[in-house]
Amino acid sequence: MVAQTAKLNIEDLKVSYGDKQVIHGISFDIQPNEIFGVIGPSQSGKTSMLRVINRTIEFTANARVEGTVKMDGQNAYHVKDVYEYRRRIGMVAPLPVGLPLTIYDNVAFAPRSFGMKGKSELDELVTRCLEQAALWDEVKDRLNTLGTMLSGGQQQRLTIARALSHQPEVLCLDEFSIAIDPVTTMKIEDVRAKNDGELESELMALKKEQLNLRFQRATGQLENTARVRSVRRDIARIKTILNQRTRPSS
Repeated sequence: MVAQTAKLNIEDLKVSYGDKQVIHGISFDIQPNEIFGVIGPSQSGKTSMLRVINRTIEFTANARVEGTVKMDGQNAYHVKDVYEYRRRIGMVAPLPVGLPLTIYDNVAFAPRSFGMKGKSELDELVTRCLEQAALWDEVKDRLNTLGTMLSGGQQQRLTIARALSHQPEVLCLDEFSIAIDPVTTMKIEDVRAKNDGELESELMALKKEQLNLRFQRATGQLENTARVRSVRRDIARIKTILNQRTRPSS
């Protein structure tokens, strides 16, 4: 049986900035489709490791890298077309970095840069990426709104959608949920763990609550105005996940 080639192979990686060493000889493999997490305190070198993987550490003048980084068996630092290599690796920073463009154009920016011009093709890709980032149902009726007008958590999910838009082979998430409140993060995970029947029941209950909240607002009885927004977000998340599950795989 032929052994599977690791998607990423890191061997004896050391990283220094001037005289300060931040990574002290780490080694690991990441297999295709594997979710791989790295835990450590602040300033322990996690971001530096990601920047080594996608070669953006080269923008830091005093950075020194030792060891080997391979992608699909090829030494990443022997690749001549650095821009094509970086396109294969998506990167999401700890805080949202929105382009001063509409929501649609934020996601379509990279594909257009790489030559995708057809509107139907772009429409399908934008929809898919926003669904994968659990944002589609919250923004589908205002795609021409500036992305910077979204909430912090929504902007972070837009950043994720944009990273997915050039269909990277590896996606690096650098503390990506820091801009999303912990309750929201847990809710997303909890919702995804439920089956379709449970989601449909929860969706029906939320819609009933939404109708009741609208009645309270219309009659001047609404006290918890924040609940209106929370229910709307929960409905959008459940719809997004149900849509993802029913979408035929390509």
